[in-house]
Amino acid sequence: MQLELTGRHLDITPALRRLVTRKVSKLERVLNDSAVSTHVVLSREKHRHLAEINLHARGEKFLHAVAGGTSWEMSLGGACEKLEQQALKIKGKRQRWKGRRAAASATPNEGLEALERSEAAQGPSASRPPTRPRMPRILRASRQAVKEMSVADAVRAVDHNRDGLVVFLDRETSAVSVMYRRNNGELTLVEVEL
Repeated sequence: MQLELTGRHLDITPALRRLVTRKVSKLERVLNDSAVSTHVVLSREKHRHLAEINLHARGEKFLHAVAGGTSWEMSLGGACEKLEQQALKIKGKRQRWKGRRAAASATPNEGLEALERSEAAQGPSASRPPTRPRMPRILRASRQAVKEMSVADAVRAVDHNRDGLVVFLDRETSAVSVMYRRNNGELTLVEVEL
């Protein structure tokens, strides 16, 4: 990480530079080395020490904090705490998005089975109000015209379709069928009876 240090109305001493480096390195650990550059501006107004930190992280994230105190230790500590809170907030958003992607790839039955397992593990002694399972979010993938084809043709169509799903009219049974690819790579054929 690149560190730029600016002093307004003061000279940057080696001890002050070490203090800034020590405080900023804690932020780097929180951000998992995703910090690109940091610009620290230190200024003194009579008996007040001000620290302003601008941090640029990967993904075009810019964090900014200003803090003041009676010593450099206090002002830098306050600014670093504010930046740490911002960094944790960004990190939490990333983790929530990762969780959503994993939940979206799971089938609805897997979610219900996991809920039943967790309730069974808690046992009957858990005294909490019953919660209704949330309805899964429905995403519209694509529209498909139902074409007449054989099961072998449907397998080839699943491989070429970006959704991994084909709705077709089976030539042998004259029934509407659905073929889709599961997360583990297996193909599943669903035959609809009317």
